[in-house]
This record gives sequence, structure tokens and C-alpha cells, in this order.
Amino acid sequence: MAHTLIGTVTSDKRDKTITVSIVSRETHPLYRKQYTKTRKYTAHDEKNEAHIGDRVQIAMTAPISKTKAYTLVKVLEKARGTVELKEDVNNVELPEKVGADEIAKAKKSEEIEKIDDEAKEAAEVEEADEVDENEEADEADENEEADEADENEEADEAEGEEA
Repeated sequence: MAHTLIGTVTSDKRDKTITVSIVSRETHPLYRKQYTKTRKYTAHDEKNEAHIGDRVQIAMTAPISKTKAYTLVKVLEKARGTVELKEDVNNVELPEKVGADEIAKAKKSEEIEKIDDEAKEAAEVEEADEVDENEEADEADENEEADEADENEEADEAEGEEA
């Protein structure tokens, strides 16, 4: 039997031609690290029976064209389903390309906004500190007044006892 491969169809856009991807896990001989290796083959599909996502078997033949040297033997498993976009999504107009100057301006404006936000936060923190200092100063004044009042009462009591 000819050289056969099993893989997944990744493209069926061309007439009577499919692209089959074959994924294999290999281990590096020196470093012993595993990695995936993907090989792509173009195969001849006479009846256009394979579609994207199908698992297929292809066999080597005499070259059919410059890149095709395989033919489709059989479809092993059909794809379970595909996601199709609605017409609204396909017809969405994309914005024009943004130039480097516009990106730089946007970054600068973002940086300025960040600096403004940091300044506002710093101002809020300073205001909070000032309020705390004022409250502490008021408490200290009240404590001093209370201490003076206590001293005056003690002095009055001492004078009253002496007399």
C-alpha cells in the first residue's frame, strides 16, 4: 500500500483541492522537551467531499501539480459543526487604520489623565491630613483648657482650705 497519512482538513476553498494538517508530538533529542510539529499537505479531492474540520486519510501518488502529491482516500470522520457568522456581523464597517501619530496622541492623553488622577488623589490625601491635624489641634486645645480649669479649681480649693 502507498504511503498514507491521517490528518484534519484546514482548507477546502480551492476546487478539487484540500489542505490537510497533520499534528505530531516530538521530543527534542538533546533537551528532552516535547513540542508539537504541524505539517501541511495539499491533496486532490476529486468529488469535493471533504470540508474544513473533517478527519481524512490521504495517500501519496504521482505528482498532480506543483504542490499536490497526495489524493484523498476517504473521509474518516465528518466535522461536528462549524460556527457561521450572521450577515450583520459580516457587513460591519471597520474603522480606518489608526496612524502612529494618533496612537501617540492617545497615549499622551492617557498619561495626562493618569497624572491628573494622581494629583487629585494627592490633594484629597492632603485635605484629609489637614482635617486630621485640625481635629487633633482642637482636641489638644480642649485638653489644655480642661487642664487649666482643673488647676484653677485646685488652686481655689487650696486657698479655701488656707483661709
